[in-house]
Amino acid sequence: MCVCIPTYNLAQLENLCKQLYETTDTATRLQAEKALVEFTNSPDCLSKCQLLLERGSSSYSQLLAATCLTKLVSRTNNPLPLEQRIDIRNYVLNYLATRPKLATFVTQALIQLYARITKLGWFDCQKDEYVFRNVITDVTRFLQDSVEHCIIGVTILSQLTNEINQADTTHPLTKHRKIASSFRDSSLFDIFTLSCNLLKQASGKNLNLNDESQHGLLMQLLKLTHNCLNFDFIGTSTDESSDDLCTVQIPTSWRSAFLDSSTLQLFFDLYHSIPPSFSPLVLSCLVQIASVRRSLFNNAERAKFLSHLVDGVKRILENPQVSISDARVQHPNNYHDNYQLGELVKVENYPEVIRLIANFTVTSLQHWEFAPNSVHYLLSLWQRLAASVPYVKATEPHMLETYTPEVTKAYITSRLESVHIILRDGLEDPLDDTGLVQQQLDQLSTIGRCEYEKTCALLVQLFDQSAQSYQELLQSATASPMDVAVQEGRLTWLVYIIGAVIGGRVSFASTDEQDAMDGELVCRVLQLMNLTDSRLAQAGNEKLELAMLSFFEQFRKIYIGDQVQKSSKLYRRLSEVLGLNDETMVLSVFIGKIITNLKYWGRCEPITSKTLQLLNDLSIGYPFQKSCWSEHFSFLGINNQSNLTDMRCRTTFYTALGRLLMVDLGEDEDQYEQFMLPLTAAFETVAQMFSTNTFNEQEAKRTLVGLVRDLRGIAFAFNAKTSFMMLFEWIYPSYMPILQRAIELWYHDPACTTPVLKLMAELVHNRSQRLQFDVSSPNGILLFRETSKMITTYGNRILTLGEVPKDQVYALKLKGISICFSMLKAALSGSYVNFGVFRLYGDDALDNALQTFIKLLLSIPHSDLLDYPKLSQSYYSLLEVLTQDHMNFIASLEPHVIMYILSSISEGLTALDTMVCTGCCSCLDHIVTYLFKQLSRSTKKRTTPLTQESDRFLHIMQQHPEMIQQMLSTVLNIIIFEDCRNQWSMSRPLLGLILLNEKYFSDLRNSIVNSQPPEKQQAMHLCFENLMEGIERNLLTKNRDRFTQNLSAFRREVNDSMKNSTYGVNSNDMMS
Repeated sequence: MCVCIPTYNLAQLENLCKQLYETTDTATRLQAEKALVEFTNSPDCLSKCQLLLERGSSSYSQLLAATCLTKLVSRTNNPLPLEQRIDIRNYVLNYLATRPKLATFVTQALIQLYARITKLGWFDCQKDEYVFRNVITDVTRFLQDSVEHCIIGVTILSQLTNEINQADTTHPLTKHRKIASSFRDSSLFDIFTLSCNLLKQASGKNLNLNDESQHGLLMQLLKLTHNCLNFDFIGTSTDESSDDLCTVQIPTSWRSAFLDSSTLQLFFDLYHSIPPSFSPLVLSCLVQIASVRRSLFNNAERAKFLSHLVDGVKRILENPQVSISDARVQHPNNYHDNYQLGELVKVENYPEVIRLIANFTVTSLQHWEFAPNSVHYLLSLWQRLAASVPYVKATEPHMLETYTPEVTKAYITSRLESVHIILRDGLEDPLDDTGLVQQQLDQLSTIGRCEYEKTCALLVQLFDQSAQSYQELLQSATASPMDVAVQEGRLTWLVYIIGAVIGGRVSFASTDEQDAMDGELVCRVLQLMNLTDSRLAQAGNEKLELAMLSFFEQFRKIYIGDQVQKSSKLYRRLSEVLGLNDETMVLSVFIGKIITNLKYWGRCEPITSKTLQLLNDLSIGYPFQKSCWSEHFSFLGINNQSNLTDMRCRTTFYTALGRLLMVDLGEDEDQYEQFMLPLTAAFETVAQMFSTNTFNEQEAKRTLVGLVRDLRGIAFAFNAKTSFMMLFEWIYPSYMPILQRAIELWYHDPACTTPVLKLMAELVHNRSQRLQFDVSSPNGILLFRETSKMITTYGNRILTLGEVPKDQVYALKLKGISICFSMLKAALSGSYVNFGVFRLYGDDALDNALQTFIKLLLSIPHSDLLDYPKLSQSYYSLLEVLTQDHMNFIASLEPHVIMYILSSISEGLTALDTMVCTGCCSCLDHIVTYLFKQLSRSTKKRTTPLTQESDRFLHIMQQHPEMIQQMLSTVLNIIIFEDCRNQWSMSRPLLGLILLNEKYFSDLRNSIVNSQPPEKQQAMHLCFENLMEGIERNLLTKNRDRFTQNLSAFRREVNDSMKNSTYGVNSNDMMS
């Protein structure tokens, strides 16, 4: 069938552009958008785009041409020929050079097009030359012309650096890393040097920054420098919001730039000499420079670099150019990340700098409304400084005992003072963001414990003032609701902070006096709780209740459990004030609070969830007496008004109940049956509904979902054989058909299927060896039959859904498939079923489950396997089990299925998730070992021929050697050139890959050796010789272990060789 795509002339295209970008009518705009999408797919798109650029009368038509060309050069299927892409690149450069005054968005789109062509063609050769790598030559002519041309040239380099640094979803991550590594080694330092030189030239001239073009040039130069310093040098940036990877992994070949103090001085000078509007960008560059890895310098060089840094920060804090800035806050924060407190105190200007930082912090915290984002960085800095105090051995004073109490006081008082302003002006309340509050409190917990006596005295004083005012307001008939709300807000902050500083006890060696201080604070919070609980029938404050639960959680971690000394002065103080003589009495307060919350706050999901989590935490490893709970928690009734998704708390609740039941359950089946009576009744109700043709579907769903959530909680808690067997015999065979029926009826509704599938996955999970059936019991096989039936039922039905919108595909389809993969993995690796009996006795349960797995797998695009972390982990862990124990099944699959699985392993080897990467190594090891054994057998004269599956598998691998060879390249590339976090796992399949591809490995080795500078080639050749020294041609354990040891030495030697090389190494050479 031929799809007819309409053709458009120039005038029609320009008219469509106007309709798309200028019209206010939605219908017209949508129609224009649809037509332009058709145009992008038309055969004459390329020639029409050139016409639009040459003759188009509006900027919008030029923008359309640039974006369409970018799509054309980016497509993976039917890519443009090399000659055509070279022509487009040259045309774009000439177009920009001859039209420097295009609309900004058109220039940006054309530069994006150039960057995309250059990145995707980075390894394209013509006449033994990499045709897209002459980026600095391409840009030089722009830099030698007018200011407008200079801006275009610098923007090209900036956009290209950014483009190469960012992975995209349409191309494999392996290819992205390969390009990024090559760009880093061949071009990035030259671009950085060029950028710094241009900045030096600019700062040396009297720039007229009132001139918009000169202003723009300086802005683009700073952006380019920042993009260079922000480059992902070693391929580890997984999350830009994370602070864990703040060290900048500058290559050793860049040392000269950072040993030269003029580079650092350049940015400090720029900060003071250019207008405040540029300050954030300059500071962002300084943040990256301050974060350069420690190992780039030796001790003397590091001390000198740090001294320059501290001097520069001192100048900034003495002469601030702009108001409070997050980047400025990050700067001292990052140099503390990279330098220890013991090193900082030795710097000449340290006393003055720490004073300035403290003043800056206090001022910033007091002006909380102007820079709320800076609070995180400020507290992070002081948290790390305070945490370092016990380890400082330097004789120089750190002076933190003077300044941390000031910071603590500023934070606490500023939060309390903010309450009235937020309520009065209707501003956004930070207490609504519990995640942010918890993050700040975690930081304050360490800061507040430094000079704890002062922190405690301040909290007692502020708490007593607010508590007294609150009590007076409650007793007054004329108190305004605003005044009550203000005091409740202040008390909420104080309760959160008290919980945090008590939790901070774990960071410092505590004294009896400090425990007594904790007692003072705890008494006050418990007295406040008694007051607020007494009023819950009339009114309650959700935020204050959440603060109480946060306090209880911190108190539980520190003062409840076997590790706590019962003679702690905290308990003495509780006994004197509240009559709580020991831990048991405090536990009764906890239980009372849990009951109160479930009674009065049952409809408030955040409070209910955290209350149940507290109950769950208390039930772990602490021997509650049965009297604590039996009268209160027999069954959580089904609320007919509740939403299906509101029942998630029930699992946590029943996990806690299950743990508490197990304390003295033993083998008492009567007690167990008594506990399960409400669940039995609920199952019978659902069974009765299913037995009739007409039943209330919503009621049946609600009952069943609540029931399976409860059961999953119990199943999770029952991790001993005796108790789990009681549960298994209760649910099988009586109630299993009900679960299967639910999957048949509601497979399309994840609100129902997800809880049922998760329950089944929990039931087949042999946690703590609880699934140990008697020798004469068929229950293991029967349980797997039920598992197979559920996977097959759900899998076959979910595949009938057809096309699912991208934004709903995980919720409607992939989440259920992921749980099925987890379920099958748990069943296959549980060691309670002998899977050989299925084929022996003609039972198709195993085959059905495995074939359904293949059908589900083939319905998932490769990109989705790695885009959704839970799906990745469940798939690769299942594949690991299949390649280990069911390799004959894998070998029997169709060629296209085998290639799909091998491709997924190849992609997973470069995944950022270490679990996925390690699983892929294991899968690859099992496959390679199987192949090697079969090949060895096929060459020996044996009476037993190879099985049909083995023979087919060998044939497929011989037909497609490139897949295994590509994986050999990938593994070797990661081990040599990347930050290999699982070297042992990587080493296991590598030996087999080498033995299966000896000629290819030899070529690969020669390629790597030849890519080295001439004086290094002999050393690299020797590294490879040592790698295979003493290695025999087999995969016996002893031989593998020897290879793993050799590989560790090989990696170390290669890294040493590359560190000492000024040329660097192109990791792409081995993978081209």
